[in-house]
Amino acid sequence: MSDRTSLLASTALLAMAACWGSTFFLIHDLLTRVPVVDFLAVRFAIAALTLLLLAPRAVGRLSAVKRRHAIALGCLYGAAQILQTAGLAHTPASVSGFITGMYVVCTPLFAAVVLHTRIVPMTWFAVGLAVLGLAVLTLTGLSFGYGEALTLVAAMVYALHIVGLGAWSTPRDALGMSIVQIIVIAVICTVAALPHGIALPHRPADWISVVYMAVFAGALAMLGQTWAQAHLAPTRSAIIMSMEPVFAAFFAVLLGSESVTSRMILGGGLVVAAMLIVETLPRRKVEAEVPHIAV
Repeated sequence: MSDRTSLLASTALLAMAACWGSTFFLIHDLLTRVPVVDFLAVRFAIAALTLLLLAPRAVGRLSAVKRRHAIALGCLYGAAQILQTAGLAHTPASVSGFITGMYVVCTPLFAAVVLHTRIVPMTWFAVGLAVLGLAVLTLTGLSFGYGEALTLVAAMVYALHIVGLGAWSTPRDALGMSIVQIIVIAVICTVAALPHGIALPHRPADWISVVYMAVFAGALAMLGQTWAQAHLAPTRSAIIMSMEPVFAAFFAVLLGSESVTSRMILGGGLVVAAMLIVETLPRRKVEAEVPHIAV
């Protein structure tokens, strides 16, 4: 892989992280008027339609194995989206963003468990530092909030998605796999919303937010991530995407009327420090250097 391709892949993930980070305060506001699964069903239905219109034949070019991989990855991502968005309804946008960033630490851990790679001591230290940061951000006494718990589980599922995508995606199949994943996510969210009927946004501003999150933070972000992870190892990808909570906090304070607190600064700083420790490990010691596998 050339340095130029690696740089383009890293840039794509960074742009995606900024796009994702900009949605936290938008979702937090929108969920006061639209139920969680209804919002997700509409968002990913629009995203699926966008990608299908963009490349209607891409799915047909996938092998049966790649389609199975994409379906499994879509199920993981859909579950994580529901958990994260439900948690965001009970958690400030900046806090949700930082907790979601825990996937950067979970990624090498899950790669070690699933793919039997070795965890070095510094990774354990980074995990402990991130957990401490999470405690500062979210714990009140010995209690742990419902929204924070949902978001932490979502971060773990996102980590599994990152590991699987790094192992299974290839540049040739990136578009087709992105479309299948988005379709699966849309189906999961629609099925979850059907029992009580799907409530649509009523305000024009809400529709603008939904379309923005569907096209840019949904369809194009999934395509960018799938293509980029065909060129980058999962841990490196997760580290770049860890900029998402930094962007989330920035946008939440700048545009979402949230206040900067000492707990946010300290807890967020600890989580970011954990991410930087993982990033600065020598490349030969990064646990999730996952080869592409075809099973």
